[in-house]
Amino acid sequence: MSSAPVRLKIDFVSDVSCPWCAIGLHALEQAVQRVKDQVHVDLHFQPFELNADMAPEGEDVTEHLQRKYGAPAEQMRRNQEAITARGAALGFTFDMDKRSRIYNTFDAHRLLHWLQEEGAGGQQRALKHALFTAYFTHGENPGDHAVLLRIVRELGLDEARARAILESNEYADDVREREAFYHQHGINSVPAVIVNDRHLIQGGQPVEVFEEALRKLAAQG
Repeated sequence: MSSAPVRLKIDFVSDVSCPWCAIGLHALEQAVQRVKDQVHVDLHFQPFELNADMAPEGEDVTEHLQRKYGAPAEQMRRNQEAITARGAALGFTFDMDKRSRIYNTFDAHRLLHWLQEEGAGGQQRALKHALFTAYFTHGENPGDHAVLLRIVRELGLDEARARAILESNEYADDVREREAFYHQHGINSVPAVIVNDRHLIQGGQPVEVFEEALRKLAAQG
């Protein structure tokens, strides 16, 4: 007689404008599918802003990355090709030609936090995926309220409630508090996958790495 799956709580700390976060999420989800007979995962999305001071209009992505990381254009091109290939292998489409700007993502995080507060884990996950697709596949601004409300509408979420949140400062303090919490606990890059509040898996790891880690943690009980 097989034992019941072990429950693992996972906090996925990430930004919706982080390509390795999109890769990490898809890899983690595929790993979760592989271990579903052994592990039941309770997944929560936590906020992290790569560019918390970014102006609403955003910034040219090439200029931003060159200033931030000092990488030459050729190296940036190779990095983008590697990211695109990793995404494709996981079933996610990066269209780097459409991703021309980096944007402020704070309001997207407020909407994600709203769904977590509502206990709507499945809806929070759907919104996270839709935000990644809007930005990385279609080149849309994930800080634009019109874009956010269209996504909410397409997902069948409460558009009036989402609009009220966006037109106020609701959940702003909550998001900043969560961001500060992770910074204070040493999370300075994302994605960061935290299992049961104590085990950290850093970065957009391959499916096999996530799978091995989940099996090992489940075996520990």
